[in-house]
Amino acid sequence: MPDPLLSNSQIVSAYREKTLGSEKLAFEAGEVLPSGIAHDSRYLKPYALYIDNASGPHKWDVDGNRYVDYFGGHGALLLGHSHPDVMKAAADAMAAGTHFGANHPREVEWARQVIKMLPSAEKVRFTSSGTEATLMALRLARAYTGKTKFVRFRTHFHGWHDHMTAGYSNHFDGTPTVGVIEGIANNVILADPQDISDVNSILGTNDDIAAVICEPTGASFGMVPMSAEFCTELREITEKHGVLLVFDEVVTGFRCSPGGAQQAYGVTPDITTLAKILAGGLPGGAVAGRLDILEYLDFERSAEKKREKVQHPGTFNANPVSAAAGISALKIIDSTDACETANQSASWLRMRFNEILASENVPWAAYGTFSGVHLFLNADGQKIDHENFDAVSVPYQTLKGKRPEIVTKLRLAMAVNGVDFNNSPGAQCSSTHTQADLDFTADAFREAIGMLRQDGEL
Repeated sequence: MPDPLLSNSQIVSAYREKTLGSEKLAFEAGEVLPSGIAHDSRYLKPYALYIDNASGPHKWDVDGNRYVDYFGGHGALLLGHSHPDVMKAAADAMAAGTHFGANHPREVEWARQVIKMLPSAEKVRFTSSGTEATLMALRLARAYTGKTKFVRFRTHFHGWHDHMTAGYSNHFDGTPTVGVIEGIANNVILADPQDISDVNSILGTNDDIAAVICEPTGASFGMVPMSAEFCTELREITEKHGVLLVFDEVVTGFRCSPGGAQQAYGVTPDITTLAKILAGGLPGGAVAGRLDILEYLDFERSAEKKREKVQHPGTFNANPVSAAAGISALKIIDSTDACETANQSASWLRMRFNEILASENVPWAAYGTFSGVHLFLNADGQKIDHENFDAVSVPYQTLKGKRPEIVTKLRLAMAVNGVDFNNSPGAQCSSTHTQADLDFTADAFREAIGMLRQDGEL
């Protein structure tokens, strides 16, 4: 059934006219895929773009339209699309064989590079995804501590396995989401993401907590910000109570700085989970951390200590093609200013967006940390100081509470003007975005604001 909020929209009409090939493919996809998609965040009304190829900060859809890309492979592409060195490394590895069913030299080099760059990494175990990495991190924490529960923060995302579904976008009371059994939900304790005293209280009144896990820059790469000071206090509190600290750096790892958020903040967790940039844009994840914790995966050490080993198979763990791409990407990040370049681009966009919003008298605000840009769409109609907007002072419910039709129309309007925003809505910058790309994006944003106004949304 057509959405009445979109059916009479000039923005939607312009989008449809520009993307006929995507519309055709979306119809075909609906016949074979639930909602016609393979990832929840790719859901977009009336349909999402279908991309044919990409290079650097740009991608082209099946209709030949070019977009400045801020989805960035869901955050995996700090170096932009199709980086020549990464592509060559992956192609050379693929030519030698995609799967050996055996150990191979690249997995050793990949692990050494992670350990070189990441402060918390004494040992590394590769997985196939970030979801698998957070699942393994919790299993290791429980095995190491002998405790059953863990604490996570409302709105923080740690993959889609059963322990992580409640409290991300709904079920903030901790009740199980559909398909998850109550016994699992009962061993997860949700904390307020903006109140360190809440964590202190939880740890002080419960002696069965194995770990606290968080996105160190806050939910959705800083949409609900978490400061360096908060992380420092979290480290102190967990150490005081003998609880492990897990940083989920699936997004932030090798992005905030070459050593991730933990290097940028000067806070070292016990365990770190990784994916995205880790594998250079290919599938791959990892758990890294203290030697005494990772040894629960070790055959010999478990036998010596007469304890049961944590089992961990996985057909595509440390796949040689992903390893090759990951090694190449990490070495580039380690030896260049890629992180800082992306961070500076995002800082410029945030500043320019706020200037545009102020000049257009739109009570929104752009904010974010490192290479991320978020838009506060101000559903409650607060008074906005565009130059001094402080997202830390805004409740997480307000930061996350956005009118879906506004988000949708903004993304469609940006696409009409040649920019692919992510679904926050906002941007993750790469090291390949040039000043010309940023200027183009700012002009597109101003045009999109005008289109929203014509559609009666502002």
